[in-house]
Amino acid sequence: MHYIEHLTKDKKLKKVIDAQEPHELVKRKKIYLYLCASIMSQQLSTKVADVIYNRFLALYGKKEPTAQQILDTPFETLRGIGLSNAKANYVQNVCRFFIEEKITDGQLYKMSNEAVIEKLTQIKGVGRWTVEMILMFALQHEDVLPVDDLGIQQAMIKLYKIEYENKKELYEKMQKHATKWQPYRTYACVHLWRWKDNG
Repeated sequence: MHYIEHLTKDKKLKKVIDAQEPHELVKRKKIYLYLCASIMSQQLSTKVADVIYNRFLALYGKKEPTAQQILDTPFETLRGIGLSNAKANYVQNVCRFFIEEKITDGQLYKMSNEAVIEKLTQIKGVGRWTVEMILMFALQHEDVLPVDDLGIQQAMIKLYKIEYENKKELYEKMQKHATKWQPYRTYACVHLWRWKDNG
């Protein structure tokens, strides 16, 4: 894979990457739906998130709904599949925003990291971290560093023995270590997540 030679110049990261399979980023369609699924799965285990998403699809005959179909779904119906009040609201906020702003996948594919973050965090219920996950796993952006992600923080603290007094200092040190990964910080993060999860 094209990123491996660059990232393995970092000796500590090299040990992590050498022990794993390469990762390929995938470009996804229907970004509004991917965003809705991200909101539904927050603070849930993968298993529970899958159950809820399958119930969600079942509302539309197991087909992927349009943003308008989701918006037309009664609020109580969304609550009935196991979504909290807040999540049901946020899902509808996403669809309303995509319709009103006439946002297409094609537009989002062409935008920079910061432009996508600035655009989508206007939606109530969508924070920077959620958009960073969209950039990495739906829009195929290769150079994203989600400093707010707990898994990445834990992995980098452990791998680089980072010591810090406060969050600001931690973020600065993370960004400093990650400078040498550019322009492939997304891949570095994927390998760090795997390393953390598999011991």
